[in-house]
Amino acid sequence: MSVHYWIWAITLAIITFVVVPVALYWLHRLLKAACSIERYTREMLAAGVGIANNTAAVPALEQTLKTAGSLVEASKLLKNAADDVGSLAVDLAAPK
Repeated sequence: MSVHYWIWAITLAIITFVVVPVALYWLHRLLKAACSIERYTREMLAAGVGIANNTAAVPALEQTLKTAGSLVEASKLLKNAADDVGSLAVDLAAPK
């Protein structure tokens, strides 16, 4: 056999027994990583949908805050009226 055939045979052996298995190993790792990314993406979608459903009531909360603001004003007026009635009761109950 000539030297050219030996070089050719050694090159084919290196490709067959080293390069191809290493390439298959890296392709397998790439596939596992892609599957993990897909699984995490599905989990993130489910979490995002849950967050969207849980925050759907925010506009109703804003309406509640507006209503609560008017309730606070009404309670201040009631407190002032109660204070006036209380001071009047104290004045009437005081001995003269």
